[in-house]
Amino acid sequence: MSTDAGSLAAESAGMESPDAGSADTESLAAGSPGAGSLAERQEALVRALVAGGPLPEGFDGARVGAAGRALRNKRFGEVTGTWPQLLPYGELFRAWARDRPPQGSWRDGWDFARAHRCSLDAEALTALAVCEARWRYGDEPRLRRGPVVRRVPGGAVLGFWSRVVVFRPRR
Repeated sequence: MSTDAGSLAAESAGMESPDAGSADTESLAAGSPGAGSLAERQEALVRALVAGGPLPEGFDGARVGAAGRALRNKRFGEVTGTWPQLLPYGELFRAWARDRPPQGSWRDGWDFARAHRCSLDAEALTALAVCEARWRYGDEPRLRRGPVVRRVPGGAVLGFWSRVVVFRPRR
């Protein structure tokens, strides 16, 4: 009887635990003939889960689809932690994120807001304008140095040297 944690868990679940030299472990490491290395197969699975890649051979489409939806839900939760103004756009975000690899919650929110600028409400447009008044968009966003003005519903956002002020005229 082996004393490692995996073996104990498998034995307590009533399953046999493969030892390190078993044929099952070797076949996983080697992959099926012509399937590529384990790293390539794992990369293909991750692409299918989070970046809209094709489903690799040997995986259940329904299960991979469910896992992908769960990951998009988690990703949306992280984005709304950074961009709470995007909370009403859950379904739209999940559809948008289906074919895009994650870039981090801040960048995902910014990219989504830029792509859907025409369908955002005033609060989300203001958050986008504040972000764009402070940061230059690009592969590696950097702080703005010069003056910038962004119009938003009911006002404007002014930025200078990464300082931002939102103006809303009184009525």
